[in-house]
Amino acid sequence: MRKPPPGPVADAPQGQQQPGFGAPRAPQSPPAGFGAPQGPPQQPPSAPGGFGAPTGRPYGHPQSPGAPPAQPGYGFPAGPPQPNNQPGAQPQQPNQPGAHPPMGQQPPQGYAYPQSPPQPPQGYAYPPMQQPPPGYGYPAGQQQPPPPGYGYPGAQQPSYGGYQPPPPTAQVDAGGGGKKPSPVVLIVTAAVVVVALIVGAGVLYATSSDKDDDRSSSAGADADGKGGGDAENGSGGTEKFPSDPASRLSLQVPNPEIAEDDVISAKGSWLAGSVYAKSNVNAVKGYDVSTGKELWNLPLAGQSCAGSRTVGAGGLAAVVYQEAKATKENKYPQCNQISVFDMKTGVKKWTRSVELSGSKASFEEVSISGSTVVVGSGNDGGAGFTLAGGKPIWEPKVSDTCEDIGYAGGPRLVAVHQCGGYEDPKLQVQLLDPATGKAKWTYNVPAGIEDVSILSTKPVVFGAETGDDSVTGVTDAFVLTEKGALATKITLPDGKYAHRCEVNMVDACHDMAVGNNRLYVPTAERRGSGTGVSMTNEIVSFDLTTGKSTGERADAGDDYTLQPLRMDGDRILAYKAAPYDHGGQVVSIDPKTMKQRILLKNPSTESVRDAESSFVSDRAEMLYENGALFIADDLLSKPSSGSQHYVALGFTRE
Repeated sequence: MRKPPPGPVADAPQGQQQPGFGAPRAPQSPPAGFGAPQGPPQQPPSAPGGFGAPTGRPYGHPQSPGAPPAQPGYGFPAGPPQPNNQPGAQPQQPNQPGAHPPMGQQPPQGYAYPQSPPQPPQGYAYPPMQQPPPGYGYPAGQQQPPPPGYGYPGAQQPSYGGYQPPPPTAQVDAGGGGKKPSPVVLIVTAAVVVVALIVGAGVLYATSSDKDDDRSSSAGADADGKGGGDAENGSGGTEKFPSDPASRLSLQVPNPEIAEDDVISAKGSWLAGSVYAKSNVNAVKGYDVSTGKELWNLPLAGQSCAGSRTVGAGGLAAVVYQEAKATKENKYPQCNQISVFDMKTGVKKWTRSVELSGSKASFEEVSISGSTVVVGSGNDGGAGFTLAGGKPIWEPKVSDTCEDIGYAGGPRLVAVHQCGGYEDPKLQVQLLDPATGKAKWTYNVPAGIEDVSILSTKPVVFGAETGDDSVTGVTDAFVLTEKGALATKITLPDGKYAHRCEVNMVDACHDMAVGNNRLYVPTAERRGSGTGVSMTNEIVSFDLTTGKSTGERADAGDDYTLQPLRMDGDRILAYKAAPYDHGGQVVSIDPKTMKQRILLKNPSTESVRDAESSFVSDRAEMLYENGALFIADDLLSKPSSGSQHYVALGFTRE
């Protein structure tokens, strides 16, 4: 059964924000204008589940009416007190640039993020970690492995759907440098250089540069901070290593005007060829990857509830959205509209809904596999349609005693299936034929597991919590054979790793990658070797055959953190969050040596890095392809007073 959700976001009182893994941290400072070093980013508020439908189908639970719930601060403990920003207060000096609070510790209220609902009651914050008994979920005779060793130049967008555009926003300087120094600064700097040359007895004085930073803290990167040859790429991968990885800010989508207490779902972002598409207020908009120019605007009946994580054949993408715009009388219309649209033109190919017992079924996820689009994770089972024409392949029926909870697509189609009722629910993982929806094989999930997330469809790997509620959502990964039998289980103790799987969702795990017969996960932040409160982490791997740690690790380096994005052939693509005074990076990790090579390096210009760091990296929608990185939020709300935030940012390699 699924976990009971907390109350609605929209009517909740404001409070502190959740922490974000890997987001750049800034030292504390008194209030300042745009472009001044900002405080650490905050976690956006969680989604109102279903925006009208009770969140998530509780595997076997009967549904009760009421406003849709949210997921406020799930699993995170209360954070430290807020910094003193009183006028005239002495600013606190940072211990170490780029310092990160430990994973799981809430940073102070900061740049661009609205306040979120208060922390949940005791029992949702870090529960005492309990390991399952030895052999839990294992094939007979197999021992449980021991814990391992350790998204600018933007003109104002046209109005649509009655929505009034926001007032002009401060534009981020897309260049590589900051403000021009004054003559006094130049004179002083020159004097310092002369003194340093004399005192240093021939040792050249130089200010810290991005290249210096690459040498000192980009673990495994080339010494000059460059990515390598123009045409070189990893085995089977498509991402080429550039001679110069420096990027420019190519897209900024300003935050729309939003009422004080509103939270708008904008789930879904897609990248295909020269077009990047992003959900916004009751619409999906397409942008040119290189210039950021708006190419098309696709109006939706209501807010976006879900977007396919992949783009299908012919450049087709899928979105689930509300049947109407929210009103005071109906704040949360049902998520029962399914549309497929062309990424190049923004033209809607088809729209469908599923009739079930006199009403329309609601859905929370949409996936694409081959020529089939599937929807699920709502309250009424799952459905499949042909991608090109929207012809129904299968739909839920009232008479069904078993039903699909949700799906994960990509190279293969995998379903989480449920039989039985509240007293005795039985979960299954099934490999489906996308053309028919028929199961090719079925794996019976061990009793006691209430929530299943699909980590990979080829090979099939699913995750679950086998103990108390966790922060990450998955404490164990189950690896299945090609015939649907259990091969092994990988234990991921809560608090030790920094992946994230959303509760009551099937295809919503982030910061994990599967390839090379390995599961790649980021470790939780830890203290680095630098002075002060320098923080860092690693990406480590587990063998899918043995379930044990391989000992392989890619170190982020002091003041940096790594999170996997996806596989590129046999190489691991990762986002590398930087300290507050540098831009983030996208790196490619060699699976044999675990050394990193830089694919993209964002500007260190103050306004650009502040805009980038306003996104909580492990909770943002993040897409990288062919030298372009896009970072976006899936929940929109009014920024705090005096701050600026964006729906999406794009960075393109020169």
